[in-house]
Amino acid sequence: MHKMCTVFQEMGYEVLLIGRKVSGSLPIERTYKTHRMRLLFRRGFLFYAEFSKRLFLTLLFSRKSILYANDLDTLLPNYLIAKLTRTKLIYDSHELFTEIPELNNRPFTKRIWLAIEQPIFKRLMNVITVNQHIATYYETKYEVPVHVIKNIAPYFAPSSFDLALAKQIKGPYKMLVVQGSGINKDRGAEEAVKMMQFLEHTRLYFIGSGDVLPELHCLVEELNLQEKVYFLPKMPYLQLMEYTKIADLGLSLDKPTNLNYQFSLPNKVFDYIQARTPLLVSSIEAVKNLVEENEIGAVIPSFNPEEMANTVRSILSDDALQAHWKSNLEQAAKRYCWENQVAMIKTIVQRLR
Repeated sequence: MHKMCTVFQEMGYEVLLIGRKVSGSLPIERTYKTHRMRLLFRRGFLFYAEFSKRLFLTLLFSRKSILYANDLDTLLPNYLIAKLTRTKLIYDSHELFTEIPELNNRPFTKRIWLAIEQPIFKRLMNVITVNQHIATYYETKYEVPVHVIKNIAPYFAPSSFDLALAKQIKGPYKMLVVQGSGINKDRGAEEAVKMMQFLEHTRLYFIGSGDVLPELHCLVEELNLQEKVYFLPKMPYLQLMEYTKIADLGLSLDKPTNLNYQFSLPNKVFDYIQARTPLLVSSIEAVKNLVEENEIGAVIPSFNPEEMANTVRSILSDDALQAHWKSNLEQAAKRYCWENQVAMIKTIVQRLR
């Protein structure tokens, strides 16, 4: 959202970014206005009811010429305000919200979200999403045109390695990293931990947040991997990239257990590219194609931890292969950067109907 807000600023708009504040929220300093709502409830129906009501009222009493709804959980209040005040609306769907794994075993909750999405989506005029797979899904389902704006990192020109940090963090070890705010169920994190049983002189770092982290901590203790697996909290982007750029492999191991993951193209994939860190990924189509077409990493043969470890070991022992990937990552970083998406965004905004 920061990247999108910056584009609107460049176009001369006064921007207000609205979100919520939780106990783990990092402080933010932006060149535009921000408003974080403090809510009584943290999850479930009461949370979404409170969030939607508060967002509706905040939007109602704010000056606005364009509303920008990020994902389905913000769409209803934005849509109602857009209709009530005749304000233009852009809907940005970063995922197939109704197909996320958290809803797999909650059919009633899924029906509620579909009941919100279906009647509104058909009436939307300006929709964007993060890759062509999701765009095609929505266009087929709702017969509404959908623009693709990849949610990718800005171009990052890594300076020379921070040798002090590398010495402190890596030492004599190889380093694997999993990063982001979506370290969740069915994203291969458990298998990544189990894989470390079969690797020597290698450390795995989880950096960020997610609902599976408590389970991972328990798994690390159960397997006695405290000297091989480490956890760091979410951190500002530039600080995160300091860790990412010294890693030997960046992992993206989503499982095809639901449509949302089958169609996913995670943000961390592009962070790894900007850090010039070779990738190890699962066979999710969009990610697999990106890695293989650009020759910037490898695809795991299965989710068997020992087979995964064999793949990692083979990669880390092949200096020529890693050098080849590193060379290709330089070109990929120029190709897959946020700056190349900005022109399309500005065109969409200028053509708002």
